[in-house]
Amino acid sequence: PGSSEVLLKVRNLTTRFPVKGGFFRRTVANVHAVEDLSFDLNRGQTLSLVGESGCGKSTAGRSILRLVEPQSGSIDLGGTDIMALSQSDLRTARLDMQMIFQDPFASLNPQMNLSDQVAEPMRNFGTHKGTEMQDRIAMLFDRVELPRSFLRRYPHELSGGQRQRVAIARALALNPKLIIADEAVSALDVSVQAQVVNLMMELQADLGLSFLFISHDMAVVERVSHNVGVMYLGRIVELGPRAAVFEDPQHPYTQALMKAVPIADPRRRKSEKDLNFKPIPSPIHPVGYEPGPSVYAEVTPGHFILTSDSGY
Repeated sequence: PGSSEVLLKVRNLTTRFPVKGGFFRRTVANVHAVEDLSFDLNRGQTLSLVGESGCGKSTAGRSILRLVEPQSGSIDLGGTDIMALSQSDLRTARLDMQMIFQDPFASLNPQMNLSDQVAEPMRNFGTHKGTEMQDRIAMLFDRVELPRSFLRRYPHELSGGQRQRVAIARALALNPKLIIADEAVSALDVSVQAQVVNLMMELQADLGLSFLFISHDMAVVERVSHNVGVMYLGRIVELGPRAAVFEDPQHPYTQALMKAVPIADPRRRKSEKDLNFKPIPSPIHPVGYEPGPSVYAEVTPGHFILTSDSGY
């Protein structure tokens, strides 16, 4: 599945947020949200970034699209250096990269009907006009398996799963190469989650899409991923093919995450002492603090674990 051609190449990505304090609101510290992050995503494949709340995975997704500005690092999307682009060039580059957010009710405009919401990216970029645009909107609704009678409806008339399908249709409108799905199914019921995940995988197979899938749900990640990066405190602590990471987790944090996945069989219920999670240390450091680089060991081909101190 997918190809061996790299679409997205991220190297040493670092994003920090200033903490202001004192009478003059000077920067007194920084939140080290993403620290020295590197990975490759191939065309037509899915890389999942997985970790608990606050590990920096959503900031990583937003940094790649430059919705938040990274401090340093390089982002190469299909040969384009995203970090070097001016604001107007970045806008053009966004034709190739789109995002699906966690809460479709917040990301859709309650005062626009669904047809206009899906048309908006095409209007903004002037890619389609008139009947050609109407045909494409209808085709996109077909693709995400929504009836065309929904075209004139408003977001509040739909269920959560249907709203997320509209968000997917909108993300597909410009024919992007990369879609960043930030917890795109976590707000949905489990049965609806399965439908939306299956839809995303079908679209990937049909259109050759690459997904950066950000999630905390190990079951969903196991279903959708080709490769998995486990994040902790802004760094990837383990990265590799799905089978390697799930069947042979090497880093203590990955092993702890695997143990926390619920099992339906009551006879195999876990005891409290198995779930030995440490509280996450603070990612806030004083100005001038420079953490060491991320150093990895290759356990098996393509399967890396962080060897420098990750605090876990």
